[in-house]
Amino acid sequence: MTVSQNKIDPPKPNNNHLRKRWLIIFFSLVLLVALIYMIYWLSLGRYRETTDDAYVGGNAVQVMSQISGQVMQIMADITDKVEKGQVIAILDKTDTQIVLDHAKTNLAISIRTVKQYYDKVKQLQANVLVKEDNLRKVNEDYIRRKGLMVDKTISKEEYQHADIAVNTANDELKLAKEELASALSEVGNTSLYHHPLVEQAIINLRNAYVNWRRTIIYAPVTGFVARRPVQVGQQITPNTVLFIVVPLFQVWVDANFKESQVEHICIDQEVEMVSDLYGNAVKYHGKVIGLSPGTGSAFDLLPPQNATGNWIKIVQRVPVRISLDQKQLQAHPLQIGLSITATVNTRYQKCNKLNVAAPSKVVYQTYNYRDDTEELNKIILKILNDNSQDLPPPQLNE
Repeated sequence: MTVSQNKIDPPKPNNNHLRKRWLIIFFSLVLLVALIYMIYWLSLGRYRETTDDAYVGGNAVQVMSQISGQVMQIMADITDKVEKGQVIAILDKTDTQIVLDHAKTNLAISIRTVKQYYDKVKQLQANVLVKEDNLRKVNEDYIRRKGLMVDKTISKEEYQHADIAVNTANDELKLAKEELASALSEVGNTSLYHHPLVEQAIINLRNAYVNWRRTIIYAPVTGFVARRPVQVGQQITPNTVLFIVVPLFQVWVDANFKESQVEHICIDQEVEMVSDLYGNAVKYHGKVIGLSPGTGSAFDLLPPQNATGNWIKIVQRVPVRISLDQKQLQAHPLQIGLSITATVNTRYQKCNKLNVAAPSKVVYQTYNYRDDTEELNKIILKILNDNSQDLPPPQLNE
């Protein structure tokens, strides 16, 4: 005989109640996230304008020769760092050296020639004095003989000779004065060192010296060589690009914001930037330093003609220039053209949309030959002193 036992099944869970509880948790989380985002948006988010259409910009300084010549030496190559004023190329000096030597010789000849002009003036001035003394003497002789002629002490012929001598002396004096006037016109109201011939020779010498110095090519700025199209032995002209130097520690960011984003972007607002090169590990800080006076497409070679044909509205972008912190650049250098994500904090704003003040500083200044003028002046002074003998030393104007 078998005894049957009733099995009791366990109670089934209430799935509706469990689903309801998970839905409450889910919507509570959604509501919490929405609340956090709303708080973020009201406090920070609405004051931030972000774009990933931003790139590192900088100056690509072209190094060009100021004279024609043949390249003899190259002292820098691509990726090399060069300092401002560093010699980076040398041209053949042969032709410029010949012109310089000729200019030196021409200055020496000019100073000697002009000195002869002044010596001639002194001689003619002395000659005029002699002629005046001679005229006084023959006048006295004539007056004396005129009285003797009345008394018939001398012959008529002797009297006529005295008269002719007076006329001759007058003519000689006039001729001497005309010669003096002609000589004075050659030196007219100038000193030896400021005579036009001497000054012209000095100008030619300065020009020859400057061209001779320009056979040495200097780096105009401190930076890195990005391109070096020049080759040794190449014949160049003043239009030939020798190097392109990029100062990587003086770069900026050009961020292209949509026209709907620039309403609250103003000058001097703080900007936070992230580069694709370093990622979120490095955050750059800078400030808005200017907004472009036009959209990017307005300055294209062929700007769009929206007044013709079918028209489709395209959101325009306005370039905004942003400065970078120099200390951060030195620690984490950026190359020109790298991609940047820029976020502008528009909460604090003075709302100066455009730079109304004219720039008061020099953006870039190339190396010049100011230091070489002292050496040039020494050369000129030596030539003048060597060829003007005992005259006082000249004073040159820079």
